[in-house]
Amino acid sequence: MSHGINPGVTAVKAKRTIKNLRWWVLVLFLLGVTVNYITRNSLGILAPELKSSLGITTQQYSYIVGAFQLAYTVFQPICGWLIDVIGLKLGFLVCAGIWAVVCVMHAGAGSWLQLAILRFFMGGAEAAATPANAKTIGEWFPKKERPIAAGWAGVGFSIGAMLAPPIIYFAHASFGWQGAFMFTGVLAMLWVILWWLFYHNPEQHPNLSKEELAFIKQDNEPDAVKLPFLTALKTVGKNKRFYGIAIPAFMAEPAWAVLSFWVPLYLASERGMDLKQIAMFAWLPFLAADLGSVASGYLTKIYTRWFGCSRTNSIVASSVTGAFLMISLALVALTKDPYITIALISVGGFGHQIISCMLSALVVDSFDKGQMATVNGMRGSAAWIASFLFSLLIGVTADKIGYNPLFIAMGFFDLIGAVFLVSFIAERRTKRA
Repeated sequence: MSHGINPGVTAVKAKRTIKNLRWWVLVLFLLGVTVNYITRNSLGILAPELKSSLGITTQQYSYIVGAFQLAYTVFQPICGWLIDVIGLKLGFLVCAGIWAVVCVMHAGAGSWLQLAILRFFMGGAEAAATPANAKTIGEWFPKKERPIAAGWAGVGFSIGAMLAPPIIYFAHASFGWQGAFMFTGVLAMLWVILWWLFYHNPEQHPNLSKEELAFIKQDNEPDAVKLPFLTALKTVGKNKRFYGIAIPAFMAEPAWAVLSFWVPLYLASERGMDLKQIAMFAWLPFLAADLGSVASGYLTKIYTRWFGCSRTNSIVASSVTGAFLMISLALVALTKDPYITIALISVGGFGHQIISCMLSALVVDSFDKGQMATVNGMRGSAAWIASFLFSLLIGVTADKIGYNPLFIAMGFFDLIGAVFLVSFIAERRTKRA
């Protein structure tokens, strides 16, 4: 528009620009995902007490976990499409507000069925986190920075899980299990307010400089095209590259589901730890996962500089590296020492987050802006189908055969996924980005 320059100059004079604002926006998103995982993992940390207080069996607990996972599976593409259509700010705001309120409502649960219903609604709302992740990276970073941004964004998914044990233990010790749910729900509400006040799209952000906006837009990507929901699903479903991302995600997610929902119960039932000991050690695999998230993006640079890989192949190579690290989970079956167990699970957490962050990077690298949230939602659905089924399997078999066969299986799932990743995504000719 001919009158677009002068108002822009006025806005710059009126508002103070913030250097490297895109990274501050990523921090704001990372904080939201951190709170997301604190509210999500509160159930796993409180599982031993809930089983005792409400008379819940292991199989019933698997139904509670499964209710969350089922909703998370079904609603990820829906939330992704919603975010693509109405925008990241409003779409993520609505979903975050819902999960905050539902988390507080957990305090009133009196049976496993009530918990399962609440977890279903919570899972449907929290499903927005994965597609919002891709949308944030796609909107705020040029292609050359997206693998590193994806790695840092992934920190939020694991740091929340890392912080959950001590936070939930503190809240539980102070207010009981009901108060722990209310405490984490209020944390989520506070973040919703921050998101509403401080998030804006790059084109509308009052503190973004013209120079940084030009840097973000340097790839000259076409404007996002908003498609009807079913049309968007069909378009993505016809793309072979989607299956090269979705199948590895399917194979990877059972391990993360075990870390998030089952490791505290495993440490209590198999290793004899109480809630205080769980709070002391259960966060370590998520600290390792944080390190894996950060390392993943920089690992792509190593493959590019040292081995001459293209941007896409460097992302694939990083993910395959993570798949080999997952073998550590199979070794859990060989030890009785709880500390070695925690160490091996931590290596698995490190490897898993490398894989997860690189799959997110492949979504934003392979699909246009109008599809990113939808595609990442569909990828998430594929992952959580596996998560849902594996949790039900644990609920049926853990008390009968123990956890060792399950850890052995998780150790090799990601190598199977790596085969599909290489087959469908890896470029056969080296070409520099």
